[in-house]
Amino acid sequence: MHESKRRRPLRRTLILAGLFLIVLIAALSAGASGVTIDRLIPVLAGNGTFKESFILLEVRLPRVAVLVLAGVALAVSGSILQTVTRNDLADPGIIGIHSGAGFAITVFYLFAGGDIPYYAYLLPAVGFAGAIVTAALIYLFSTEKGRGLRPMRLLLVGIGFASALSGGMMLLISGAERQEAAFVAEWLAGSVWGADWPFVLALLPWVILLVPFVLYRSNTLNILALSEPSAIGLGLRLSRSRMLLIAIAVALAAAAVSVTGYIAFIGLMAPHIARAIAGPRHQHYLPAAMLIGAGLLVAADTIGHSFPAFTVPAGIIAALIGAPYFLYLMRKNG
Repeated sequence: MHESKRRRPLRRTLILAGLFLIVLIAALSAGASGVTIDRLIPVLAGNGTFKESFILLEVRLPRVAVLVLAGVALAVSGSILQTVTRNDLADPGIIGIHSGAGFAITVFYLFAGGDIPYYAYLLPAVGFAGAIVTAALIYLFSTEKGRGLRPMRLLLVGIGFASALSGGMMLLISGAERQEAAFVAEWLAGSVWGADWPFVLALLPWVILLVPFVLYRSNTLNILALSEPSAIGLGLRLSRSRMLLIAIAVALAAAAVSVTGYIAFIGLMAPHIARAIAGPRHQHYLPAAMLIGAGLLVAADTIGHSFPAFTVPAGIIAALIGAPYFLYLMRKNG
């Protein structure tokens, strides 16, 4: 019985991996100009026509790669924030981190973006700078002397910062050129505007460096999920561990949204679903959360491109799915 329970998270994660593969195949082959399923492997092997190769290798594949990397980053970021703050409602978009990154990217784009070489590679760093300043301010306003971090205050302060920074973005673009205003509007809608190979390469280092480190620190996250006295009693340096992991969560979220635009609720839903499937231990549920986050974002983008007459940005589809889930969690935790 014990062995069966121990293997259950692995079996469920493997099932998730199979579902994720189905979503990837659908994303690569769906649409009027897509490559049919039976042609995917021949085209990837270099045996496709020029049209098939261009559609798959230059249009579909980089976009899906960006979505997968961003979904993984947002899921891990949300998992860290929910554990460190002990707040089931924590999400990098809801608590203002996305808006901090977006405000910095807007300023950068309006005043310097077109004149700087390697623009795509700088965006994640610019987003991280804006997000880390925002996160520091939110953390400062969410702590009480002698009581530490207050989870519900964190949520309320984060929502306030998100609203203020979104308003600041709209103020900045009110006097901008139409093309510049259109870019910011697309970013706010989560249109996945950076869907070329340079943006994949810009996002990849943040994911391949930070995500394995988070997996390595799974035991630290398990301890942080306990009460503060228990964590201190187990010898954990609480403040240092919290700050390090929050900085990683901010970096992953900022890198993701710098390329995809404002994508909310992925970091909220993926950890919750993963814990229900794989259990509370981070060693088990973080891989599941990554698969769910990437799958949800790829599915949202595929659904948005499936309408015959128009395209709905992935951020809006994710919000339509995530907002009811957020309200359900608010009621459950209220």
